[in-house]
Amino acid sequence: MSAHRDPRLPDRRRRPRAARPLAACVVAFALVLAGGAAAGAAVVPRAAVPHHAADGHYLVTLKGQPAATYDGTLDGLARTTADPGARLDVRSDAVERYTDHLAHAQRSVADSIGATPTHEYSLTTNGFSASLTAAQVRALGHDADVLSVEPDRMLHGRSTPAMRSLGLEGGHGLWAAAGGVERAGAGTVIGVIDTGIAADNPSFAGAPLGSSPGDEPYRDGQGITFRKADGGDFRGACETGDGFTAADCSTKVIGARSFVAGWDASGNPLGPQERRSPRDVSGHGSHTASTAAGDADVPADIRGRGLGAIAGVAPAAKVAAYKACWNGPDPTDDMDDGCALSDVVAAIDQATADGVDVINLSIAFDGPALDDEQRALLGAASAGISVAAAAGNAGPDAGTVSNAEPWITTVAAGSVPDSYLATVTLGDGRKYAGGSITVSSRVSGPLVRASAVGVAGARSPGRCGKGTLDPAKAKGRIVQCDRGVSARLEKGDEVRRVGGIGMVLTDVEADTEDLDAHSVPTVHLDADARPAVAAYAATAGATATLTPGDTSGVERPAPQVADFSSRGPVAEDGGDLIKPDITAPGVDILAASADVDGRPGFALESGTSMSSPHIAGLALVYLGLHPRATPAEVKSAMMTTATDTVDAQGAAVTDPFAQGAGEIAPGRYLHPGLVYASGPRDWAGFAAETGLALPDPAAPVPVAQLNLPSLAVGSLTADRTITRTVTSQTAGTWAASVQGLDGVDVTVTPARLTFTGPGQTRAFRVRLSPRAGGASDAWSTGSLTWSGPGGTVRSPVAVRPREVDAPPSATGTGSTGEVAVTVTPGVTGRIDLTASGLVPGRVLRPSTGPRTGPTGSVAEGDRFDHPITVAAGVRALVIDAVPRDGVSDLTLELARVAADGSSEVVETRTSSSPSERIVLTAPPAGRYVVGVQAEAVAGSAKEADVDVTRYDVTAARGQGSFAVAPAQLPVTQGRKATWTASWSGLAAGARYVGLVSYSGTDTTTLVDVVTPPMSTSTPTSTPTPTPTPTPTPTPTPTPSAPAATTPAPTPSVVSAPVAAGTPPDARRPSRRAARIGLT
Repeated sequence: MSAHRDPRLPDRRRRPRAARPLAACVVAFALVLAGGAAAGAAVVPRAAVPHHAADGHYLVTLKGQPAATYDGTLDGLARTTADPGARLDVRSDAVERYTDHLAHAQRSVADSIGATPTHEYSLTTNGFSASLTAAQVRALGHDADVLSVEPDRMLHGRSTPAMRSLGLEGGHGLWAAAGGVERAGAGTVIGVIDTGIAADNPSFAGAPLGSSPGDEPYRDGQGITFRKADGGDFRGACETGDGFTAADCSTKVIGARSFVAGWDASGNPLGPQERRSPRDVSGHGSHTASTAAGDADVPADIRGRGLGAIAGVAPAAKVAAYKACWNGPDPTDDMDDGCALSDVVAAIDQATADGVDVINLSIAFDGPALDDEQRALLGAASAGISVAAAAGNAGPDAGTVSNAEPWITTVAAGSVPDSYLATVTLGDGRKYAGGSITVSSRVSGPLVRASAVGVAGARSPGRCGKGTLDPAKAKGRIVQCDRGVSARLEKGDEVRRVGGIGMVLTDVEADTEDLDAHSVPTVHLDADARPAVAAYAATAGATATLTPGDTSGVERPAPQVADFSSRGPVAEDGGDLIKPDITAPGVDILAASADVDGRPGFALESGTSMSSPHIAGLALVYLGLHPRATPAEVKSAMMTTATDTVDAQGAAVTDPFAQGAGEIAPGRYLHPGLVYASGPRDWAGFAAETGLALPDPAAPVPVAQLNLPSLAVGSLTADRTITRTVTSQTAGTWAASVQGLDGVDVTVTPARLTFTGPGQTRAFRVRLSPRAGGASDAWSTGSLTWSGPGGTVRSPVAVRPREVDAPPSATGTGSTGEVAVTVTPGVTGRIDLTASGLVPGRVLRPSTGPRTGPTGSVAEGDRFDHPITVAAGVRALVIDAVPRDGVSDLTLELARVAADGSSEVVETRTSSSPSERIVLTAPPAGRYVVGVQAEAVAGSAKEADVDVTRYDVTAARGQGSFAVAPAQLPVTQGRKATWTASWSGLAAGARYVGLVSYSGTDTTTLVDVVTPPMSTSTPTSTPTPTPTPTPTPTPTPTPSAPAATTPAPTPSVVSAPVAAGTPPDARRPSRRAARIGLT
C-alpha cells in the first residue's frame, strides 16, 4: 500500500500527469469550499449544506468551538485551549464541563431531525456524523447552530539504507545525541491513523503490561496509562476483537482502537481477510508505525531472504494504533479498500483525547485537503500535537500536493543511497544496475526476449503473463520481460514455471524499480535501460550475468525527490504557501508489515506514506528532549536545518515545491538556534483568508504573512514586503544572506539580529522587488539564511514575478451583455488583449443510439471513455461533464493518445459538485480520450446518464460578436486596471466560452457566457470579483527524479467544478480535494 500497487496485482495504465495519488488504497470524497478571494479580504462562507442533497452518511459541524480552541467566551465555561508549549488537558474540569456542553448541543441538533450519530466529536472538531435523509440535510441547512454539512462519501480509486541515510547510528548519530537508542523518543507516544497494527511483529515487542504505576505503561482499570516526558498522562485503550486480544498490547503498543462506523454506513462490505479489530491485515499501518517508532535491531526478511536489521527512527517511543482504513471485498483489487472520512476524524479526535504527542497521517488527497479532516487536524495541532502527513503520490506535476495546510508538516519522498541493487552485465560488456532483493549470487546464462519465447498465439508474451511462455524456448535462460498488463510477481512465477533461471524486468515508461520477492533471481531496470537491453537480447547468442550490488560504475546521486512525490505550489492559496515542507526517505523503505502465513511480515515499500513516518519519528525524538516544544517549533527546527536534495547528475536542487526546505538533517535539527513560531490564532487567520470555515472565525491573515519557516509570493507585480519573527534558543548575533532568486531584488531589514538570551523574539522584513528585464511568469527560487552561533537557519523562498496578474475566469449572462475584469500589471506601458470566441458547446454523442441521448450511462464505480480529436490551432479546449440527475458524483479525466496507442492522463477533476470541468489552454493537436467515472449514483438508480460537452476556442470568429475594450490596456506597474468583455447576437438558452489572452505572457482569462432560455428576457451581466490568481504554475527549475523528468510547463491547465444548471465559473473555484487514500 505504497506509491505503487501490490506486486501481485496487475499494473494499471500509467498516469504520470494525473492529479491523483497512485496509491494502493483509495477512498474518495468531494467537498467544495469557496476560495480564491482577493488577498487580505475575508471570504464569504459557503452554504452550510451541499447544493444537491441526497440520502447518505454526513459529517455535521456545529458553530461552537471544539475544546482544543475554545477561548472561554461563554459564561460559566472556562477557557480550555492549551497554553503555548503545553498539551490540551483533556481530563481537566474545564474540558470535561465544556465537552459535556458540546455533547448536549450535538444531541439537541441530532434529536431535532431524528438522527442517530455514528460518531461524536468534541476535542478537535465540534460535531457528529450520521446517516441522514435529503430532507434532514435540508433541515440542518436552516439550523442556526450548524456550520456545515458535508457528505461522507466513499469513492473508489485505486542496518537498512534509510537508517544509514538519516545518520541514526554511531557515536555522532541522532540516537547518541538523544542519549542512546534506549532514549530516542523516550516518554513520547505516536498515534498512527492507518490500517491497524500487527502487534506481534518483533518491531513492536514489549513486556506484558503490569498494574502498578511507574515509569512503564500499566493497566489502569479498563485502560492503559503512561506518564510522558511532558508530565502529562497518555490514557489509551486496548480494544479487543477478531484476531486481536488484550495480550497484543504491551509496554510498546499501549493503545489500539478501530473506527468502522463510517465504512459500515457507506454500505461497503469488508473483505474476507479483514478483521473487525485493530489487527492490520494489509500491512500499511504496521509499516508506517514501525518506520516511526519500531524497536531497534529487528532482523527482517522477505520470503526467507534476510535483509538485515531494521529500526524505527524513535525506538524508545510508544505506539498507539487507530485503525480507520479497511480492506474491501475483492482481495485482487485494491480499488475497493479505503478510509471513511468520518472514521478518520473520529480517530483524530480520539488520539487527541488519549494524549498522543505526534500523529502520523499517511493518507493523502487529490488536492489540498478536506474541510472536516483539516478542522480536526487544526484542533489536534492547537491541542499541542505535531502532525506529520504525506504529500501524496501524484507527482511529478506541479500543483498536486496534498495535506497542504500550515498546521501540518507535509512530507515529500526522497531516495536513499546504497539501496538494494543488482547489476545486469550483457555479453558485450555493457552494465546496467537496477533494483533487486533476489540476486544473492552470480547468475549467468543465455538472454532472450520474452516476446521471442512465447507460446504460439499468446497475447502479449513480452509481458510474461501467466501461460504465455514456452518451456521449450525459455528453459535455462534469463528472460527479459516488460512491465505492465500482468502483476510483477506473476511474471517471475511464469519465468520459473517454464524453467527460466532469471529475469530482467524492464519498465516500458518512466516508473520506479520495485523491490519484489520474485521466485527467480530478478533485476528491475528503468525505462532508460530498456531499449539497449531489449535490442541486445534479440540478437543471436546473447548472454547476461546477474550479480549482487552495483558494479555498473554509474553514480546514483541521492537523495533525489522521487518521481511520484507530489509537488506544489498550492494554487488555491495563490501560490503564497510553500508545500511540501520537507523531504524524508520514501523509496524502498524496509519495515514491518502484516503477518504472512502466520509469521511476522516485512515489506519494502515506496511512497510519501513511507516518508511521513520518518518525520513523525524525528518529531518524537525532538519532543523526548524538548517535551514542551510546540508543533510549530518542531516543524521549524526540521525545516531550517534541512539540506538540498540533488538531481540525477548530483547537482543541488533549489525547487522548494518539490523538496520543501530539503532533506531532513537529523544531525542538526535538535538545536536549530532560531525558531519561527506560529499557533492557533495564526492558523485561524489562514483559514479565514483561504475559506476554511471555522466555528469562531478570526481576522484573515494574508498567506504570505504567516510566520512560517518558508516564504512565497505567488504573484509579484510590484514591490512587496513580508514580515517574519524569530525566537532565539541562545544568545548571539545572526547575519542574513540571500541565495538564488534570479530576477528579484531582495532586501532584509535589519540584516543582523542580536539576542542576549534564549526566548527572545526579533522581527525582520523581507522586501521583494521584481527586477527590470527579469523573467516573468516563471518561479524564481532560492533561500534566506541566518548565520550565527553554532550554525545556520535557512528558509526556502519562492517568488513568481508576473507581467500581469489576472483572474483565470469571468462569467456573464444574456444574449447581449458585458463583464468587467480587473487585473494587476507587473509592467508599465500597454498590454495587448486578444479575444477568441465565443463558441457554443458540442455535446459528445455515442456512435450508436439516439442523437438526443446522453454521452454515456455509467454505474457506480464504472466509467466510460469517449475519443475526441483536437485540431491544430485550438487556443482553449473546455470539457464539461454533467449528470442529468443533477446529483450523481463524477470524476472527469482527459488523456492524450500517443502514436503507439498508449495514453497519458493530462488532467483529472473530481470535486463535490455533481458536474466537472477541465480547461486545457494551447493543447497539442492530436487524439484524446475523455473518461467519465461515476463515483456515486443518485438514489436507487443503477446508472447515471451523463452529458459531456466540448468547447474548442480558436482564432476564428465565433458566434455573435465578442470584443474586449480597450484592446490595448494602458497599465502602470502595481496599479489595478480594468478591461471589459462584451458580446451580442448570441442564441437563447445556450452556453458559450471565449478566451482573452495577454500579449507576451501565457496568462489567459476564460469568459463563460450563459444565455437565458427566453429570448425576450432582459440581458444582464454579472461581474466576477477578481480572485487571487489560481493558475497551476510549473516551478522552475524542477528537479530531476529517478527515471523521470518533469513535463514542460505548457499546455497549462485550469480546472473548476461546474454545478448543474450553473455557469461553471459563477462560483469561486473549489478549494478542497476529491480523493483520500493511503499513500
